Amino acid sequence: MLNPLEGEIFFIDKPLKWTSFDAVKRIRGVLARRTKKKKLKVGHAGTLDPLATGVLIVCSGKATKRIDELQTGVKEYIATLEVGATTPSFDLETQVDATYPWQHVTRELLEEKLKSFLGSIMQVPPAYSACKVDGERAYKMARKGNEVELKAKELIINEIEVLSFDLPKIVIRVVCGKGTYIRALARDIGLALGSGAHLTALQRTRVGDVTIDKCHTVSSLIEFLEDAEMVTTEDNIEKE
Repeated sequence: MLNPLEGEIFFIDKPLKWTSFDAVKRIRGVLARRTKKKKLKVGHAGTLDPLATGVLIVCSGKATKRIDELQTGVKEYIATLEVGATTPSFDLETQVDATYPWQHVTRELLEEKLKSFLGSIMQVPPAYSACKVDGERAYKMARKGNEVELKAKELIINEIEVLSFDLPKIVIRVVCGKGTYIRALARDIGLALGSGAHLTALQRTRVGDVTIDKCHTVSSLIEFLEDAEMVTTEDNIEKE
């Protein structure tokens, strides 16, 4: 029997173009109705951009206290980059703003440059991010056309490898720690190659021990929650 009031943890494969909050809102709606508790606490561990898919951990009730612990787990991503073009957001949220030669890029050059991103590195987050500048979210400032200056942060890249090389498209696998922006990594890889690059697709395939094959789709989780036996506020009142 599920007890969302005491706390449950769910793993979902976040759909493309959904915000992480969109997924939480849908799940909270079902749980609140099934448990008969209007203000049930539900949250997620580790935000995924709308243009990314993959592992999202959702917690309810007292399990939300574990969010900080859960989102510190090592994460794995499969990232598709387009070399030779950049965008202000470093992904497809914004239009291409500059193009660069890429014909000089070889697989050997790429693999050599990727080595410089292993271990502890400093990374400047994207302007189109949730980082705060003077109390305001950076992406809100960027969308208004304001200049955004963010400080570099230290982070860890555990593994990075080339999965596919078909210029101008490349696909890489990245295993990294908390706080890594794969969009910013795409920007920096482009610069290291003496060109430019931006992210065109991103899938998070692992968070800690949670892998993509362990995840529900949103629709399959909702179907499961609709059918599951569940503790309600009325059950708790009866016990008291």
